[in-house]
Amino acid sequence: MNRVVHPIEQESFRRLRARLDTSGFPPLTRAVVERVIHSAADLDYATDLVLAEADLVRGHAALHAGAPVVVDVEMVAAGITRRETVCRLKDARSGPGLTRSAHAVRLAYEEVGPGALWVIGCAPTALEELLALDADPALVIGLPVGFVGAAESKEALRASGLPAVSNVSEKGGSAVAAAALNALLYQPISPEEQQ
Repeated sequence: MNRVVHPIEQESFRRLRARLDTSGFPPLTRAVVERVIHSAADLDYATDLVLAEADLVRGHAALHAGAPVVVDVEMVAAGITRRETVCRLKDARSGPGLTRSAHAVRLAYEEVGPGALWVIGCAPTALEELLALDADPALVIGLPVGFVGAAESKEALRASGLPAVSNVSEKGGSAVAAAALNALLYQPISPEEQQ
């Protein structure tokens, strides 16, 4: 099903491209960078994001093959269009040494198992818990926001070697995390992926 793009969105992307040349990025990288910048109106994401086209290709293929999408909070889920998500935060409980967000990741992993796409835009402890599991994700979009633990959890994600989208700074959030996933959703499946 083709996505109808609203004229305001078209004009927004035209203005973005007039201010930032993204034509040199590989296709999925360009899609993610542009959609994240669009979601936050923040051109600095062009140099703050850390992503690899090969990881995006893997995540894109898994996403379009029906892999589960797990989110850390309902705000991320609300931003993801055209796809059901798994969010177990409402079922989670905090305890000694365990935040609700970390417990929600454990519950979600018990539900979906390996091969999921994980979209974390709020809680650094959710990303830390995911890294502690042997989750074998198709892709981790790790863009939690905050002054405590956000940059460090994203640095740990990059050090883990997992296929990932992250950024260097403390910024991030539900909107940009959802935007990164949506960028992959909106990109058609390539002929190579169809084989």
